Amino acid sequence: MFNPIEFSDKIKEQVCKNDSRKYYRFRKTHFYGGCATADCLGCNLRCAYCWGQKKVWHSEKFGNYYTPKEVSEKLIKMNLPLVRVSGGEPTICKDHLIELISLIPKNISFILETNGVLLDEKFVKKLSNFQNLYVRVSLKGVDEATFEKVTGAQSIFFKNQLNALKLLKKYKISHGAAILIDLFSEDQIKKLIISNLEYETLIEYPFVIESLRKKGLKLWKKIKI
Repeated sequence: MFNPIEFSDKIKEQVCKNDSRKYYRFRKTHFYGGCATADCLGCNLRCAYCWGQKKVWHSEKFGNYYTPKEVSEKLIKMNLPLVRVSGGEPTICKDHLIELISLIPKNISFILETNGVLLDEKFVKKLSNFQNLYVRVSLKGVDEATFEKVTGAQSIFFKNQLNALKLLKKYKISHGAAILIDLFSEDQIKKLIISNLEYETLIEYPFVIESLRKKGLKLWKKIKI
């Protein structure tokens, strides 16, 4: 098992260069009712169900570097009310992310999808300056043991995810948490005691199912959503 904070530093060397970051595509998506999306490379976790692992985990082979200005222009040009960074973990290149959010007009909502591991107080305080920001923390487990099994990261860092939610609340940043319902039972999820928890469903690509099998993770009967 690895330390995701230390791993982040290693990944940062691969995907962050000065104020630029590596991305592999820009697209319109149906999520959130219609959203302009920038898919970035590089992640500090190795989730068994990751749909983007073929590219996101191998940033040295894919993508190009883009400045915050170049990314913002591509997103704004799609003329949608919401924009987001998806694919990898956006918070690995913190300076790039802060600059990118600042370049998005206030009438356009910026959705930050993150695993929350790197959301320390100093960074969350910076994020609190943006009124058009919504942070969606994707929980990778229901406790330390499941977090470790799903992500390959040391179990102790599950607390970083929960602490991220506390910090976002403290600094009054609009936010929510989401969890994949396919990997956990309804009783397990209820024990999290998180209000307004959103449910995500697994994209059952063959390589994802094989990855889950290798880690000994089974699919639960889906909760009705």
